[in-house]
Amino acid sequence: MADLKTFAPAQFLRDEELRKGIELLYFAYRDLVSDPDEVLAEYGFGRAHHRVIHFVGRRPGMAVADLLQILSITKQSLSRVLGTLVAEGYIRQEKGTEDRRQRLLYLTDKGRELENKLASLQRERMARAYRESGAEAVAGFWRVLLGLIDEDQRATIQEFVTS
Repeated sequence: MADLKTFAPAQFLRDEELRKGIELLYFAYRDLVSDPDEVLAEYGFGRAHHRVIHFVGRRPGMAVADLLQILSITKQSLSRVLGTLVAEGYIRQEKGTEDRRQRLLYLTDKGRELENKLASLQRERMARAYRESGAEAVAGFWRVLLGLIDEDQRATIQEFVTS
């Protein structure tokens, strides 16, 4: 693990330290998605497909409207990606039982297999980083990540990731 310095009070708020944090976040995200990107390329899919597969896999029966809200994308953008995943048999849509206009999303067996393949690559990377850092650092990291999320979205997202 890289030797990251400890800070005197408020030293981490200096512009240079903030920039380092931003850069570390960029590089961490780049590498977190690099392994899944290689797998997705074999299927002709991209990161948008991965996000849809991930969230539908985490919440089977999720409504399209809820997925739009979570991803914060337009209906048109989601429609293209979702259309491909449905047409190729990775996701199935069902009408809502209470509201027939509602479209509920589920991974197919094929979709679950792909989601598992992608998630296992990322879980391995996260587990390694967590082991190297320790529980206290992980808890702090989660607090920092939550702090990066828009304040009006934090409760919703925190509920989503803990349920």
